[in-house]
Amino acid sequence: MAAVPAKKLILTYVDSLRTDMLERTVAAGRAPTFGALIERGVLIPDCVSSFPSVTPVASAEMVTGRGSDGHWISGMNWYHRLERRYVEYGSSLEATRSFGVFRSLYDLVYNMNLAHLNAGAETLFEQLDDAGLRTACTPFLIYRGRHRHPVSLDGLLKRAVDATRLKFHHHTWGPGELFYGDLYSSREVPCRSTSIPGNRDGYSACCAAELAKADGFDFLLFSLPDNDNYSHRFGPEASEESIAKADHCFGKLVDACGGIDPFLAEHAVILLADHAQTDVHRGLPLAELLGREWSVLQPSESHSAAPPQLAVSPTGRAAHVYLLEGGGEAADPREVREALGVIEGVDLVCHLEGADGEPLVRTEPGPPCGEVSAVIERDGERLRFRPGGPLADLRGGSWGVEGELGVIEASSEGGKLRSEAYPDPLARVWAALNAPHAGDFVLSLQTGFEALDWGGVSHAGGGSHGALHAGDSLGPLLFVGCGPDSADEREQWTLSDVAPAVRQHFGL
Repeated sequence: MAAVPAKKLILTYVDSLRTDMLERTVAAGRAPTFGALIERGVLIPDCVSSFPSVTPVASAEMVTGRGSDGHWISGMNWYHRLERRYVEYGSSLEATRSFGVFRSLYDLVYNMNLAHLNAGAETLFEQLDDAGLRTACTPFLIYRGRHRHPVSLDGLLKRAVDATRLKFHHHTWGPGELFYGDLYSSREVPCRSTSIPGNRDGYSACCAAELAKADGFDFLLFSLPDNDNYSHRFGPEASEESIAKADHCFGKLVDACGGIDPFLAEHAVILLADHAQTDVHRGLPLAELLGREWSVLQPSESHSAAPPQLAVSPTGRAAHVYLLEGGGEAADPREVREALGVIEGVDLVCHLEGADGEPLVRTEPGPPCGEVSAVIERDGERLRFRPGGPLADLRGGSWGVEGELGVIEASSEGGKLRSEAYPDPLARVWAALNAPHAGDFVLSLQTGFEALDWGGVSHAGGGSHGALHAGDSLGPLLFVGCGPDSADEREQWTLSDVAPAVRQHFGL
């Protein structure tokens, strides 16, 4: 059992927070609490997100310390090879409706944590629970822990269930204190729950403040998700308003502890983003474009009908494309690869290939068999790589590389790979491609483009994320009262560094 440290730890996540916008909001005097934390802490301005840089993938990396090849969550939407269906986590309301509201809800709330998330990749909640520490979480996608929580339907969700006469009685496993809107509440709190995007920070702050007043945790994951919705609608350059709101909500927790000085006397803080956002001006109808040459699995279809040749999973500014088997004429992987490479809006085409140099086609989930390499293609050029070799990355990984480093706008100086445009590119692409539910092709889109989801929705006119590009991938990571003494302790920080820092704080 771990000894309880002198300070409790609050891991605070602000969805889609960009460092430049955080600093701008602080400078304008609209985020005084975040400003006080920055003054007292160590700020890493360029922590690297997952790839695809979307919330389910990033959140899983944040609380397991592993990439998608270790935690197994591959995007907002992905194709389940065993169940032969799409998994949809709520890309938009329209996408949710196209797959069925309750099927998407089951995937989002239950399956993501209890079926899709690798059982062998322990979360921080599980590790800290096992050490005898008191864990807590306000609404956050990855919450799996050791405590069983009964469902407690409330609000709009209860009315929807009552109206459809569906039975919704699933219990779940989470931290000791779990608050998940209308579904779970481990204790009664005077907090108005809501599942409506853009209106969730207040509920999260209320629950956190109540827990603090009750001395209800040693570790709290405090989620502030509304900045993401605001940035999607109005663009990241307009997010000063939503960051100020997040600061106000964090301030409610600080006030419940008597102010900033008493708060920091008892609490350490890690403040971070899951990813950033870039401006979007065009939606890319990837499934429609590929459907001109091949049959593409639709949300309402199954393999019992005429067997489709492809499954397409848009996930923001990235996408997975799967080659399907089903008794019909299979799509030629080389032809699919060539078609993807000339679609306007596609920046990088990533895939695995075998020793024979042919694209690898996977027919079941799990790690690919045999000796494989990863390939990134762009504008007719290609870069082939695999772990183990003379080229080092900024995190100490080693790689054998063949081809053009210009594909990822990288240089090699003194045997070390650097890319300002695509941070930590080799490790992130390798993890994405080797995840058990990855597509046979994983795409990163050009700046300004977002893949239309299965509801036909994009955030054109606003902002989005998902790509390997730095604009989607770099966010702040702030340590206050814990963690490193200097940002220079690592040459490059990623979300996978968060879980080890939490464990270290608790002596695990």
